[in-house]
Amino acid sequence: MLIEEEYKIYKQKNHRKILYLAVIVTFIALFCLSYGTDTGFSRSLTAIYNYLFNHTIAAETAAIDKIIIFLRLPRLCLALLAGAGLSISGMMMQSVTRNFLVSPFTLGVSSAAAFGASLCIVFGNATIFFNNFLIIGSAFFSAMFSLCIVFLVANKIGVTANSIILVGIALNYFFAALTASLQFFAQENKLAAVVQWTFGTFNRANWDAVIIIGIVVLICSLYSFKLLLQWNAIAGSDDELVKSLGINPEKLRGKTMFLAVLITATIISFTGVIGFVGLIAPHIARFLVGNDHTFLFPMSGLIGAGLLLLADTLGIFILYPVNVPVGIVVSFIGVPIFIHLILRTRKSDL
Repeated sequence: MLIEEEYKIYKQKNHRKILYLAVIVTFIALFCLSYGTDTGFSRSLTAIYNYLFNHTIAAETAAIDKIIIFLRLPRLCLALLAGAGLSISGMMMQSVTRNFLVSPFTLGVSSAAAFGASLCIVFGNATIFFNNFLIIGSAFFSAMFSLCIVFLVANKIGVTANSIILVGIALNYFFAALTASLQFFAQENKLAAVVQWTFGTFNRANWDAVIIIGIVVLICSLYSFKLLLQWNAIAGSDDELVKSLGINPEKLRGKTMFLAVLITATIISFTGVIGFVGLIAPHIARFLVGNDHTFLFPMSGLIGAGLLLLADTLGIFILYPVNVPVGIVVSFIGVPIFIHLILRTRKSDL
């Protein structure tokens, strides 16, 4: 009875934390949407409401409204979706590998996507780079190809946490070497395009990207709800104990890895390489709500969304008019937070 009462209190506290964070992220999004313009929250919301429900743009504020609707709003939505998707993917992988230093990029996803995009840029027409779906498709299929290699090799030795990590690290270096080789022989203008893609940015944000990423993240998230209790089991127990609970750990890892890589590959195909958020956001979420994936899943998504949105806004305005890529800014923000959490956790352990 005492345990049930404690768990009830634990659930109530975590529900409140998730609700508070959702409200905070919403206010951050509204601030980022209207910051730097001659409008406030109300003007931004009015412009969005009129466009969505009345299909009109006020003539007296047409210029500002178009900036909000066609430039800022898709960029904001893309930042939220990318942050949530990457952090959820990191949480998935850390759970099934029982390794908190793992992220989607451990499987070589980022390096493979960078190689696919570089291949298309170097041997294709880079003059239409920012609107070229061939580059997006090439990056996506290269990232998924790396997952296929991981599982082909891992199946030979067993789909264990260590085998997946080791094969992924090897592929990460392999695709990085291939990308470096392309950069070595690339023409100067194409080399600049390759480097810019690897930074990670939301400058190419549009509603097509938002819709595609949103659909993938939504479908994968809905399917993931069926796996939350299984992730609880595999994250806190060894494979033999997990099998005694009627769960196939290899099959569960396969499903989870596919979901994580599908989300990550879709996102970075449009945004370029954005690292670290998939590593740090689950750690912060775990620090706030514990290891129960019922709360860890939404908390990771909210933290990742807020972190990436703040990083993108800082990148836009910190050196205005120079736009600092979000992949760079998020590392500057995330590393001090990460070190602080490590030190705080270490002190509590002592």
